[in-house]
Amino acid sequence: MKLVVFGLTISSSWGNGHATLLRALFRQLIGRGHHIVFFERDVHYYAAHRDLAELPGGKLILYTSWDDALPQALREIADADIGMVTSYCPDGLAAAEVVWDSSALRVFYDMDTPVTLSNFRAGQPLTYIDQHGLGEYDLVLSFTGGSALASLEEELGARKVAPLYGSVDLDLYNRVAPKEMYGSRCSYLGTYAADRQAALEQLFIEPARRRTSERFLIGGAQYPPQFPWTPNVFFVQHLPSSEHPAFFSSSRLTVNVTRDTMRKMGWCPSGRLFEASACGTPILSDDWQGLDEFFTPGEEILIANSTDEALAALDLSDAELARIAVAARERTLQDHSAARRAQQLEDLLVSARQPEAVEA
Repeated sequence: MKLVVFGLTISSSWGNGHATLLRALFRQLIGRGHHIVFFERDVHYYAAHRDLAELPGGKLILYTSWDDALPQALREIADADIGMVTSYCPDGLAAAEVVWDSSALRVFYDMDTPVTLSNFRAGQPLTYIDQHGLGEYDLVLSFTGGSALASLEEELGARKVAPLYGSVDLDLYNRVAPKEMYGSRCSYLGTYAADRQAALEQLFIEPARRRTSERFLIGGAQYPPQFPWTPNVFFVQHLPSSEHPAFFSSSRLTVNVTRDTMRKMGWCPSGRLFEASACGTPILSDDWQGLDEFFTPGEEILIANSTDEALAALDLSDAELARIAVAARERTLQDHSAARRAQQLEDLLVSARQPEAVEA
């Protein structure tokens, strides 16, 4: 199949979670014989942190304006089997018109469903969905499951909805030799977000304040000057995805914190969960509905709802943490690999292309 995608970015993993997840998925699809064409608006902040210059086995098209992209978009979609628009695509509304006017299967992939629904309900404009909603698409995929699926149907008019969760590329994420610069008792990898801050302070910053002799490490982008740093919390400015395995492999324990809109909706696992577990690093996470469908609490992942619970996790023995890490890695190998998601996507696309059975 030829799949033409209009999205946010795959060329830069700076400050967003789309790039790493889509790269893993596309790599598997290309390996399975599919052809991927990805359209990305070339913006300065991603260009300054670009860590992918081309899509191996596929085609990455960078454009400066939609007017410049349109002729090539029309050529590529003309013989495409699938046309896909993703959330946060800066030209999503215009790209949708191209997809809808083609003979390709029309697919929308919302990688930010809780944010989409929250903004839509508040009447805030979106670059990828207008007042007509999602009714023109043959299939709507959602990074978030649970009640979000019904909301996409009832509020945005989606006709056929299915979850397509995050995953990890097991060829790229494995246990590697630790690096001294990333060594820590506890780590956190993520872009700064105001609606994660309260939970981050509870599960990471406050434990660091109470354990002044231990080294804590944050990796990520867009942290403001007023962030509550402590002397034992060290910082690594934006890590390219190639450094993620070393970051996780150098951590005794890593923390996962979910954005508030996603935590409230549930069934929205961060890709960091799968990356860290693939690297054999035990995870301490905030709690949200549906988490137990991805990892079993207490056996494959640690859950904390308070600073005291986070400290208790830090005090677990090396043997106990190793046991949890091994169990989480086994679960990820079985259920959360990019190869597994690629197979699920193939099945969803094949099903969506088949005409609905006519009831007698």
